[in-house]
Amino acid sequence: MAAPTKIDPEVAAALAQTPIGSMDFGTLTYADLPAMREQMSALPRPPAPPTKTRYEDHVVPGPDGDPDITLRMYRAPGTTGPAPALYWIHGGGYIFGSALDPDVRLSRWAEQLGCVVVSVEYRLAPEHPYPAPLEDCYAGLRWTYGQAATLGIDPQHIAIGGASAGGGLAAGLALLARDRGEVPIAFQLLIYPMIDDRNATGSSHLDALVWSRGANDLGWRAYLGCLAGGDIPPYAAAARATDLAGLPPAQITVGTCDVFRDEDIEYAARLLAAGVPTELHVYPGAPHGFEMLAPDAGVSQRCRRDIDEALARALRG
Repeated sequence: MAAPTKIDPEVAAALAQTPIGSMDFGTLTYADLPAMREQMSALPRPPAPPTKTRYEDHVVPGPDGDPDITLRMYRAPGTTGPAPALYWIHGGGYIFGSALDPDVRLSRWAEQLGCVVVSVEYRLAPEHPYPAPLEDCYAGLRWTYGQAATLGIDPQHIAIGGASAGGGLAAGLALLARDRGEVPIAFQLLIYPMIDDRNATGSSHLDALVWSRGANDLGWRAYLGCLAGGDIPPYAAAARATDLAGLPPAQITVGTCDVFRDEDIEYAARLLAAGVPTELHVYPGAPHGFEMLAPDAGVSQRCRRDIDEALARALRG
């Protein structure tokens, strides 16, 4: 069992003011998910800061035999090509979330870093279990790489990234891209990635806010479908990968009050052991999603600064 951890007081105060701070996704059933998705989309959001960044949607071919997918592309005025790109995968425990929901991070990165941000709308579990979400992400990445010249993107400076389940998909995508050998990836940004279905680490037993052990079990069962409890491919749960050599440089971010803490720390250590340049940040008192749910907290500001600096280094290459 994990020792109790104390949540950062600024983060705790912010969580007390948001409905997500008191929600327990672990109590949901599959039948509850459609209504929960609508409820999440309708939650009030803080006013977005002013930005010059604009976006446009591209409907592109999905995996062979599957529906087309939508990519939302963010670009700030004056961004000249070929520009570096960040291919972004949203979070949501594999069961909710959308690339079409507002995300102020993406506008800010496009404007401040002079990059193109491409956010992929992948299918959700349990309606579409593995490998559908990952293959959607790969199809969008392959299209982006293939159309790089038209899009004003430097094909040798495409980073991938994601948060939570999006971080898990990004880690799986890095493995898949390495093994298929079609798309070079310059960097992987893994923000508290959801990468281990076994729920067996010390931190997986934390009495955690925002994303609990029960929620983690629900998300993984939905994503793995009939594979749950069986032989899990490493592309589905990157922590199960035995060969991490040759992966792109990484930054991994997680808080001490996150059920993913230990699996993320272990994955960072294994990347380093495999010769992959890896930067690990562990933030005291931080639960899952802290830098988005409590943006004004000091620990959140440090986290955003570290992520921004890592992205700037990677994209400038």
